[in-house]
Amino acid sequence: MKDLSELRSGINKIDKQIEQLFKERMELCVQVAEYKKRNDLEIFQSGRENEILERVKNDMPEWLGGGSQVLFSTLMDISKLLQYQRVFAEREEIAHSLLDLTKPAKAAVPGISGSYSHLACGRFSEALEPVFYDSFRKVFKAVESGECSLGVVPIENSTAGSVAQTYELLKEYDLKICATTKLAISHCLAARPGLTEQDITTVCSHEQALMQCSRFIHSGGYATRTAKNTSLAAELAANTDEPVAAICSEKCAQEQGLAVLRRDIADARRNATRFILISKETLCPEGADTISVSLALPHRRAALYSLLTKFSAAGLNLTMIESRPIADTDFDAVFYLDFEGSLNSPQVVKLIDELKYELSYFKFLGNYKLV
Repeated sequence: MKDLSELRSGINKIDKQIEQLFKERMELCVQVAEYKKRNDLEIFQSGRENEILERVKNDMPEWLGGGSQVLFSTLMDISKLLQYQRVFAEREEIAHSLLDLTKPAKAAVPGISGSYSHLACGRFSEALEPVFYDSFRKVFKAVESGECSLGVVPIENSTAGSVAQTYELLKEYDLKICATTKLAISHCLAARPGLTEQDITTVCSHEQALMQCSRFIHSGGYATRTAKNTSLAAELAANTDEPVAAICSEKCAQEQGLAVLRRDIADARRNATRFILISKETLCPEGADTISVSLALPHRRAALYSLLTKFSAAGLNLTMIESRPIADTDFDAVFYLDFEGSLNSPQVVKLIDELKYELSYFKFLGNYKLV
């Protein structure tokens, strides 16, 4: 029986052999790619990959069959990345300009004065002139049409998660994220002067705010009513004869002449929302360090694993991955990914090129500085 040091020595010896074989395999793969390019052959052949995986599985004992397929699938993913980056990539750079928020500009904002999006707009720049719209969609339309050069919408809350409507609109409209800011959210319950908490039967707000205050709503036994925006909920509460209260910001309550019945009603003590600044052009601030993309994956085994391998092999750190269902499909999904990087990095540009080439749906959503 060998002792532990002898066993480890044997593993180290085999590992050195694997290192050399890995290097030789990758060199041959690059030569194959160069041959294909010279002879105008198809770059990637899924049939060939499937043959290799099936052969490897059959060559192994049953207890190693699945593991061997994972190993060789990863090897082929790495080889494809190297082939594309060293042979096929043309480095088609994404045209972009520097984001300048010191100049006056119109910014489309959902809701009315005092809304959280309005407060976030001021955080981006005091030079921005807010133009109010009654829905997120109208904000996107205003930026797309050129009515406003920029737009402000929420994208993620620390309590209730992502804002689904914003993600759907990013997929639908060809607009780019150019900046982010984070705003501490302090919800209050506000109603017409003279009403008390006992008088209130219904609370009205945006669906995200209702989710963020779900425990308070449940404990009070209130019915709920959704609004397109927390500020529009405050406007409704101010102009109805019904015993309706709004969940909104205290500033918004003051602007609508509402009395604050209860402060800090969110479920979580630390409640914050991240807002994005969108534009028609690809604008990047100095020090942009985060890239957002959306994509769809083919229906095949380990497709998501293969995608993650590409980022790992390229040395790029994924910071967020989320899926959203595609309407009118059999549970198909679009994935939204954030990863560290800049459009000034050749490695990033090459990976984006490869994803655009390989995937049936891929969309670059912006390069910005995450805060």
